[in-house]
Amino acid sequence: MARPPLAKVALSTASVYPESTATAFEVAARLGYDGVEVMVWTDPVSQDLQALRRLSDYHQVPVLAVHAPCLLITQRVWSTDPWTKLQRARAAAEELGASTVVVHPPFRWQRQYARDFVEGIWRMANETDVRFAVENMYPWRYRDREMLAYAPEWDVTKDDYRHYTVDLSHTATARTDAMAMVSRMGDRLGHVHLADGRGSAKDEHLVPGRGTQPCAELLEHLARTRFDGHVVIEVNTRRAMSAAEREADLAEALAFTRLHLASAARIP
Repeated sequence: MARPPLAKVALSTASVYPESTATAFEVAARLGYDGVEVMVWTDPVSQDLQALRRLSDYHQVPVLAVHAPCLLITQRVWSTDPWTKLQRARAAAEELGASTVVVHPPFRWQRQYARDFVEGIWRMANETDVRFAVENMYPWRYRDREMLAYAPEWDVTKDDYRHYTVDLSHTATARTDAMAMVSRMGDRLGHVHLADGRGSAKDEHLVPGRGTQPCAELLEHLARTRFDGHVVIEVNTRRAMSAAEREADLAEALAFTRLHLASAARIP
């Protein structure tokens, strides 16, 4: 007898870049995603809770997660203070009904933030029902050189967090074993960024199934273990030549995800 998967499948608003946050809600509704993860970045709509609420209500697409503004290009979004950014991300999640805030480990040059990060994330997690799910990253590479850009670690399983996000494009870029990382995360795995990669020095975020990562294996593992977090499609569609091509990629990613979640969601 088949059991429906517990995990919901969401579309990251980053997946329609360079199109807007508003476009992501429209596409998610049209393709049948269960919700969206809002990447808070330089698009003013992504920073505006009232605008996000209106989009969610209009398209009947819930906000399932909020990605805090942790990128290089968002260093001045929602303050230059990283803890203020996380407080605002938590408030946004609570206001919008999202269950998860995704956060990257600090850059190494954010020294004080990095020193206090593990303890600070625990403190914030204890103040809310929202999950702070810390995401695995990767070393930066240029030719034969490797730079450790994140602290305390790009491999977040080396530190103690209540919840983790696993990103399979990042495991590809790090050239690490994705399923071994998932095993180390154990029942603290709270959130998934599903994308693919081929081990390039660049963070590729390919449509699942187009790279070398165990995307299908991970989804089947999530279904078997009754994972109840969210699986978020976070792919790069910047090279799409048209809106129709971008939408086809996002439809393919959704179909791949639902197929492999459903194929293992069975009682033996």
